[in-house]
Amino acid sequence: MKFYFRLLYVLLFFSSSVISQVMPLDFSDSSDEFVPFAGSEFIFFEDPNDNENIVGNFFNDGSEPWQGFYIDLNDPVDLDFQNTISLSFYAFDSETHTVLLKLENGENPDVQVAVDITYDTGWTDNVTFDFSDAVLSSDGTTPVDATGNYNRLTIFIDGGFSLSGSFLVDNIEDGSLPSDPNEVDIEYNYLVWEDNFETPGVINSLNWHHQTQVIIPGVGWANGEEQHYTNRIDNSYVDNSGYLNIVAKKETFTDQNLTKNYTSARLNSKFAFTYGRVDVRAKLPIDIGTWPAIWMLGKNINENGAYWDPVFGTTNWPACGEVDIMEHGIFPFEDIDYIGSALHTPCCNGGNPNSGGTIASNLENQFHVYSVNWSPDQITFLLDGVGFYTYNPAIKDENTWPFFEDQYILLNVAMGGVAGPIDPQYTESAMIIDYVRVYQESPLSIEDTINTHIKKTLKIYPNPVKNEINLISEELITKIKLYDYQGKLVLEKNNDVKFIKVSSLNSGIYFIEVFMNNYKSLKKVIIE
Repeated sequence: MKFYFRLLYVLLFFSSSVISQVMPLDFSDSSDEFVPFAGSEFIFFEDPNDNENIVGNFFNDGSEPWQGFYIDLNDPVDLDFQNTISLSFYAFDSETHTVLLKLENGENPDVQVAVDITYDTGWTDNVTFDFSDAVLSSDGTTPVDATGNYNRLTIFIDGGFSLSGSFLVDNIEDGSLPSDPNEVDIEYNYLVWEDNFETPGVINSLNWHHQTQVIIPGVGWANGEEQHYTNRIDNSYVDNSGYLNIVAKKETFTDQNLTKNYTSARLNSKFAFTYGRVDVRAKLPIDIGTWPAIWMLGKNINENGAYWDPVFGTTNWPACGEVDIMEHGIFPFEDIDYIGSALHTPCCNGGNPNSGGTIASNLENQFHVYSVNWSPDQITFLLDGVGFYTYNPAIKDENTWPFFEDQYILLNVAMGGVAGPIDPQYTESAMIIDYVRVYQESPLSIEDTINTHIKKTLKIYPNPVKNEINLISEELITKIKLYDYQGKLVLEKNNDVKFIKVSSLNSGIYFIEVFMNNYKSLKKVIIE
């Protein structure tokens, strides 16, 4: 669910969803997409000999002599394991074409191999590029028996000549076995927060905040949306079957001196966390013009009306980071059962996010589990436990990866705007949610992964504790922060901290964050 106008979103969806990939590459899904440069173009294409097989279409318009295509690989090409790369090639003409493979971003200098492919009817299979007989890319002539790992594969077809042409490529292999590019890197299985919506009536105010204040005074919500969000039971309630209903209704409603023709609800979780897995089991409205979303925002977002804003709101969007776990209704060229996921960061946001998607089934009548698995190194989106898109930028900085601080969960159904015109016959529909669950590493896992230096120098006791937590460290403790199980800061102490008094706090699970010079540690404590 984005804050700013994204009318180009659907047009840029595929071009903006290029991510790191692994060999072999068979173009069976959108993550095998190459990035064209210097005026070239890449699209997925139907195999002329097999309409069930999708291949890569590489097109040069001839405007530049070195038009090419590259893909960044999450698992590098390892020339020490195998020094050859093979592929299948298809030309639509009867000419001889020179295909050059270049390996970049490696431990050693860039290297390349060129092969002349003579015309053959249909596909030329197993075209082999032998990197034991490569040349250095720096001059194109110095021979080298290439070794080591490389993270980028670049393809040139008839490089050095301003020639136009359209070519097909398939089955790029380096000897490595197929692997799942969307496999999670850390399994989070310790339940730290949940709402199973077991009590009929109003939602649990200990878990959720109704966000109703419009973010654009005098206008409403962004993206051209047409609804008011309310805290009325008409728009959000738990039914007698134990399901949360977020109901979007057609009705005239005036609030904050603005009259809108639709109402809905937008919930903020009163729990925020860093790293873990979110599972939301839900049914979705699929009516034309509805825009259901399950997503997350940085707790530090500066947004009036958001739950965390009064205390933590120091950072504007998109620098706070946004993780869209599931969105539906904003992809007019996709199947009705298509759901999308995206990330908005300073480098890539609004109409140009990093994004992916997949097809579910019977979204309106069948529950599905929409998940995100967020680790320090990658963010993977899953449908019913199966990963379909992973964000793992090669460079993680404030522009690409603001995902190192707490995020909170949002649930809402917007109307119109990017979702398009609303059906004139629309009356109401609901996103129905069975549960929301957050998993992290178990407390033992958290402590086991603490920096080795800290483990040797820091002791926190007693645990469980009633009155006072003692801290012993060989290094100066510059600051401590104590959070409750919902992630809310309840205590902070600075300068040579040796103990903290907790007798006035309610019993329960807390997390203590300890700062020492350039080190930081997080441990679970139980207050009795």
